[in-house]
Amino acid sequence: MGIQDIIEGKKQWRAHLARVKALPPDYRIVYKEMQRYFFKVGPVDLLEGTLLSGIVDFFEEGAAGGKGVLELIGEDVAAFCDDLIKDSRTNADVYQESISGKSGTAGK
Repeated sequence: MGIQDIIEGKKQWRAHLARVKALPPDYRIVYKEMQRYFFKVGPVDLLEGTLLSGIVDFFEEGAAGGKGVLELIGEDVAAFCDDLIKDSRTNADVYQESISGKSGTAGK
């Protein structure tokens, strides 16, 4: 990864954050919680994918339609997040694999 790639990545991330900042307050709160959740247990390829920008697109459409954020995603934000990443390899999967690999050798 060259310096140009890093600079371009930062520009894209800043543009993404500007879109998030333009969302209504309730949408921003839910987005930040979803982002925190995804960074903790989300897909391994989160930063290379389009998941976060797709969520912002979805939220922008909902806000433009006058809907509340919970009308779009439901009351259980974590369940909504889990549905989005259900077919992806997650950081939680990687962690679980590391534990199961180590636990098999414990006590030997």
